Amino acid sequence: MLKLRSRTPPAWAARAAAHLDDVMLDHAHCEKKAAGVAMTLIFQSADRPGWMAPLAALAREELAHFDEVLRWLERRHVAFGRQRPSPYAGRLREIVRQPEAQRRLDTLLCSAVIEARSCERLGLLADAVVDPELAHFYRGLRSAEARHHGVYLDLACQWAGRDQVAARLDDVVHHEAAVLADAPTEPRLHNA
Repeated sequence: MLKLRSRTPPAWAARAAAHLDDVMLDHAHCEKKAAGVAMTLIFQSADRPGWMAPLAALAREELAHFDEVLRWLERRHVAFGRQRPSPYAGRLREIVRQPEAQRRLDTLLCSAVIEARSCERLGLLADAVVDPELAHFYRGLRSAEARHHGVYLDLACQWAGRDQVAARLDDVVHHEAAVLADAPTEPRLHNA
């Protein structure tokens, strides 16, 4: 079950479908960043050998998704390039505390919430796009994002225990809802 405090307003899907090329370009950047987060956690978690396989699998799958989105962009004759990033992830990560034990927990929980929001949004996008092949692609990604959400929550529970995760996750999802409520309405995967 996805751990989110707020739901995306229905207008988001219509706006995203109307600006699909921009959203898909943003989505490609999000997949690339997600792979980077998993790799960074691998480097930071040498003290957790049991985490290497799930994080490596996440990094590979995120890179595979990046590659798939690039192929969709190519099919749509949209060049991959720079794009001004959405402030979503940066603002979400403002909640991350600095002492190492807290920082690791908060990073895992922020990653879980990002994956949960991506899952929700990709499902909405799948229902909003006209192309049945693209809708099928997004439905498949929705399932992967839900699984990634679960992996990050499992790692967080291994790190800090279920009670501490439940308490801190409540703080993170409230913060994420506020970040989204204040987000710009540009066509991005994680904007309002």
